[in-house]
Amino acid sequence: MRIQQLRDLLEYVAHCRLDMAQLYGRLNNQADSARVKMMLDYFESHQKTMAEKLRDYIEEAPHRILDTWYKDFTFEDFTKRCQDTMLPANMNEDDVLNLHLDLENRLIGLLEKTVNSTTAEDARNALANLIRVEKTQQQRLVHSTIRMDDI
Repeated sequence: MRIQQLRDLLEYVAHCRLDMAQLYGRLNNQADSARVKMMLDYFESHQKTMAEKLRDYIEEAPHRILDTWYKDFTFEDFTKRCQDTMLPANMNEDDVLNLHLDLENRLIGLLEKTVNSTTAEDARNALANLIRVEKTQQQRLVHSTIRMDDI
């Protein structure tokens, strides 16, 4: 994916979140364990919510921030990664959590790479805040997943 403006980046991340949701839905159909299915349902719902919140942010953010330009900024084909990802039917909670953290960390890494190459202070601050929110959401999700073990 070639990114030219911050708006493109944020829309791409929202799309990646939906790709993750589709992946979790597909894995849910293949999973044997009821606990894993519950976890995949939770992750799928969470990704859809995160994509929606990011799209809401795009609609409300100032154009001067969203219109920040980048030169030749590229990122992996995340859609293909999600489509090609397979787990066995006997996957367990750790397999799903590790997959999720890998995908999340790739997206956070993209945002961190972008903030490091951003010179416009408004855009840098917006990205830094988004990274902080993403990491906080990731921590909460992991904590919620761990609490599922108590159920």
